[in-house]
Amino acid sequence: MSTATLASNNSVLQGFSSPFTSTTNPSGASLTRRGRLARTLVVASLTVVLVAGFAATSGAGDQVVAPTSYVTVVVPGGATLWSVASAYSTGDVQAMVEAIREANNLKGYDVMAGQKLRVPTA
Repeated sequence: MSTATLASNNSVLQGFSSPFTSTTNPSGASLTRRGRLARTLVVASLTVVLVAGFAATSGAGDQVVAPTSYVTVVVPGGATLWSVASAYSTGDVQAMVEAIREANNLKGYDVMAGQKLRVPTA
């Protein structure tokens, strides 16, 4: 095979290996076994750090809250959210008002007679 044929093969096979091309590292540096191990450990460590970072920002590992049980109450005439909350609260009435609002997706504090409310039980 002539030199012209080898030159044309190199121009066509740029970046690909061929039996006619050399297989040296493009940077010219070759890693020893210890160097390859160190490189692998660095890449693995960075991967673990990135995965842990994404897991922390996504909320993974948050504590699981026990499911809350509810009782359905029909609001009597003349009752307010505060009076319903005080009837079912064992402690802080304001916290019960907020829990009722959150459970029923209420935007304000107004309730109407006959309205059904989910009231969390302790």
